[in-house]
Amino acid sequence: MLKHATSTDSSDALEHSMAALAAAMSDPSRIKMLCALMDGRAWTATELSAVADIAASTASAHLSRLVSEGLITCLSQGRHRYYRLAGTDIAALIENLMGVSWRSASSAKINTPSSLRVFRTCYDHLAGEIAVHIYDFMVSEGWITSDGASMTPFGQEQFRELGIMSTSKIRRKACCGCLDWSERRFHLGGEAGAAFFAHCEQKGWLTRTPGFREITITSSGKLAFKKLFGLYT
Repeated sequence: MLKHATSTDSSDALEHSMAALAAAMSDPSRIKMLCALMDGRAWTATELSAVADIAASTASAHLSRLVSEGLITCLSQGRHRYYRLAGTDIAALIENLMGVSWRSASSAKINTPSSLRVFRTCYDHLAGEIAVHIYDFMVSEGWITSDGASMTPFGQEQFRELGIMSTSKIRRKACCGCLDWSERRFHLGGEAGAAFFAHCEQKGWLTRTPGFREITITSSGKLAFKKLFGLYT
């Protein structure tokens, strides 16, 4: 006789899957790797072993675990192998986890560089104090809806006038508010956030710090952000 699956069976499967995912993220070395990958780049195993301060052989085991749980993907290019986050949903999960961790830990236990809190990457879009200011400006000026769920026709026109165009082929939210872990407010996520970040890089308004998530605003970027968003840096 065939045994029919019950809702309890489905619930158990989901709970076991959640537990496995949480276990994969429970190791400090693996968390360091995941946080490093939040800069949106693809990293080699050697680079990730260095950032986690562990031996290459140990890093290999950790990376295999993260790949098997679908948190990261491995890309082969010639003789080299690169690792990156599996997608924007994983980046959002890590960003939210950072927020919860920040709330639950005392400030004395966290030595987050002030520059990281001011301006940084959140995978493929911008985060931090400055990004939150830009998001607030876009809401107040009617570029995006109050809940951040979509861009208004006016906002779409502003993006077109600035030359901000989406080139991504990945299906994802066109626009969304992404909760900033350090500011406890929203910054611009989704395809709109990624397109805005790419535009700022292309215009030379900001530069990345290699190997880190910090973002530096250039002199031309300061002028542009002041003109566009009333931002003084």
